[in-house]
Amino acid sequence: MVRRRPDRSCLLTVNGGSSSLKFALFPATGEASLPSILRGRVERIGLHGTRAIVSPDDGDRIEQDVEGPDLAAAAGWLIGWLKANVGESAIGGVAHRVVHGGPNYSEPARITPDLIAELRRVSPMDPDHLPGEIALIETFVEGMPGVPQAACFDTAFHRDLPRVARMIPIPRRFEELGVRRYGFHGLSFSYLMRALTEAAGAEVASGRVVLAHLGSGASLAAVHQGKPMDTTMALTPAAGLVMGTRSGDIDPGLPGYLARSAGVSPEAFDRMVNHESGLLGVSGTSPDVRDLLSSRKNDFRANEAIELFVYSIRKGIGAMAAAMGGLDVLVFSGGIGQNAPEIRAGACEGLGFLGVELDDRANAEGAPRISTARSRAEVRVIPTDEELVMAGQASAVLASLS
Repeated sequence: MVRRRPDRSCLLTVNGGSSSLKFALFPATGEASLPSILRGRVERIGLHGTRAIVSPDDGDRIEQDVEGPDLAAAAGWLIGWLKANVGESAIGGVAHRVVHGGPNYSEPARITPDLIAELRRVSPMDPDHLPGEIALIETFVEGMPGVPQAACFDTAFHRDLPRVARMIPIPRRFEELGVRRYGFHGLSFSYLMRALTEAAGAEVASGRVVLAHLGSGASLAAVHQGKPMDTTMALTPAAGLVMGTRSGDIDPGLPGYLARSAGVSPEAFDRMVNHESGLLGVSGTSPDVRDLLSSRKNDFRANEAIELFVYSIRKGIGAMAAAMGGLDVLVFSGGIGQNAPEIRAGACEGLGFLGVELDDRANAEGAPRISTARSRAEVRVIPTDEELVMAGQASAVLASLS
């Protein structure tokens, strides 16, 4: 049972993915560190057996089947569930995670028709995320008329990257189209820097920090003196590390070669590097690290996929450290970074020249600090909380309008 809430007392965060919808409800106080009232997710969207799971702070876990083929249908279910269980007038604001802000949105912003029009304009930069996110936003605008809503951009964290780190070495005229390195996973990185400060102190957090958000999408960020210095993703989330189904960095001559030799069209190539590559492409079986770790002893393809994944992370850590002139702290987060000690160990193998020395027992247990006492660089595991960051950002945006 979920306790109904007073009018406008709650702020809802909405985080839509390709096959899931995560959400959380927070007190609408404007404070950025309050515990959530409830959290939940709709899983397997577009697949058989779509299921919603809600965990309230004042009741037992709730599970329900959800009808509908897509993210907008899941959003419709959520709106109806909130109205019936929390109260139609209880929602005072909605915060949406938007992966790509394009060149014109580098700060959280209130959702307006102009903002939605700009997201449509820049959708070619991220056709895998933005169209679904726009549909999700429009579903909530229609389903919760009059409720102010805000967009929280994953690219915002990286807005002050040094110019040399933003530039992409193609003709300058394409800068006018917004072609540059943007970086992603910014909501997660924002939380990790806050959590690192709380756990280790401001002096440690102001050092040379590499943040590793490792999930089905994965990226690294270099942060020094609290400022972003570089990141592995670029114009799109397909760049950088090997990922679940994304290739990460590849030879820019490959599209032309495959077009000439195998008739691969630009559309097919884009689909391949975003949905058919990475761990899935190399293993031929699964994009899920858990599946590959369990089968790597008996399947050389699964083993090679894991080896390539950790190799790309290890190279990326070295590159991020080079951008800062060294490494003081390495933070693992995301579903893989938090839960897969084998991946953390593989990623850190050979990083002794950067002062990294893992404590094998602490790493196996997933302790908050997994480096030895004599390690010159601290290695930490910090669970991320994008929803909490969204709640804080949206509260600030919506409060400025009142």
